[in-house]
Amino acid sequence: MRNIFLVIRREYLVRVKKKSFLVMTVLGPLLFVAFYGTVFWAAVSSVDIKTVQVLDESGLFRNKFKDSETLKFELTDTSIDSAKAAFPNSDANALVYIPANVIKSPKSVRIYAAKNVSLELKSEIEKVIEKEIEDIKLAEAGITHKILEDSRVNVNSETISLSEEGEKTSSSGAATVIGGICAFLIYMSVFIYGTQVMRGITEEKTSRIVEVIISSVKPFQLMLGKIIGVALVGLTQFVLWILLTTALTSATSAVIASKMSKESAQMAQEMKKAQMPNQGLPGGNVDNPVAEVLGAVSSLNLPLIIGCFLFYYLGGYLLYSALFGAVGAAVDNDADTQQFMLPITLPIIFSFVFAQFVLRDPDGTLAFWTSIIPFTSPIIMMVRIPFGVPAWEIALSMVLLVLGFMGTTWIAARIYRVGILMYGKKVSYKELVKWIFYK
Repeated sequence: MRNIFLVIRREYLVRVKKKSFLVMTVLGPLLFVAFYGTVFWAAVSSVDIKTVQVLDESGLFRNKFKDSETLKFELTDTSIDSAKAAFPNSDANALVYIPANVIKSPKSVRIYAAKNVSLELKSEIEKVIEKEIEDIKLAEAGITHKILEDSRVNVNSETISLSEEGEKTSSSGAATVIGGICAFLIYMSVFIYGTQVMRGITEEKTSRIVEVIISSVKPFQLMLGKIIGVALVGLTQFVLWILLTTALTSATSAVIASKMSKESAQMAQEMKKAQMPNQGLPGGNVDNPVAEVLGAVSSLNLPLIIGCFLFYYLGGYLLYSALFGAVGAAVDNDADTQQFMLPITLPIIFSFVFAQFVLRDPDGTLAFWTSIIPFTSPIIMMVRIPFGVPAWEIALSMVLLVLGFMGTTWIAARIYRVGILMYGKKVSYKELVKWIFYK
């Protein structure tokens, strides 16, 4: 047992002290926040104001085109030929031609531009024309637009979980997002840190360092120490990523929220001067979206989710890293590992694919069995847990995952003890099976 702890300590300290570990631990959250901050900045500040000329021969739309943050409309009373001739020399981005018979022939509307217009601009123009034509036709039928608007109802239901503890507000959206994120993190960690175990063993075998180590440590102790050591490295990096990302995201969100509140207050004052309601504005007569998100997340059983995530993260990693370690011991270089990687990676890939279907039906037959089988349970069960899973299913899944880890570790150890000192021989699947049953 002492030898295993020594190997764990060595693997952990050697990897944690590397510059690459420190750089990626700090750089990962910074890149994450910078990416989404750049996307938000680009979405808010990179849109230029476009000028659109409107030639309305019908006379029905003269006061219907309203300027927005990105569009400015200008009415023109010239003929269509004169407008098209003058358009190339103007600063307008598009020319909208509405013929006199637009009510009878809505498809006769034309949009002229020097090049193709964006879908957003085309949709904005069509929306205004469609709404006005609908109002005219409804008025002819004796139905006002107000009556039509009053008849439209937006149903926003609230989901409530019924349990022995009583009624509790839940959120399907939050459960879907949290489950998907947890599954993705486990999926990535198994690949990243499992491959690290495989490459570490292959490097030691190639450099013949393992021959010296084996003289003091049994092969099984060396393999188990490497697996647990790398697992602790990965867990340390994940915890630091979560803490740094949370701190950076909170700071960025505060800056964005402050900016949005100032802009909302300014727009609300402008609308107040124009005697317009500010419904739909942030800070107006709508709920705060940030508060809604926090409320949705708080409705989940976060202690259970975090505890299960740590268990399935470690369980899934230990299960697969034992197999990755066996592959590393069986080959002489990284190029030879490809032939043995497919059987190991297929269950992980299938798990991630099945997770998309489990999100649609978290209590279905596919969801149940894939969350019980050890090779797929780390990802699938984390998708299901935010939706609520019976305690006996979680317990059964955990027990089987532990047994699966013990089984794969036994198989990997049998391969490791023979392969770690085997050089210059191309190994086949048949040879691996023989190694397992060697006495």
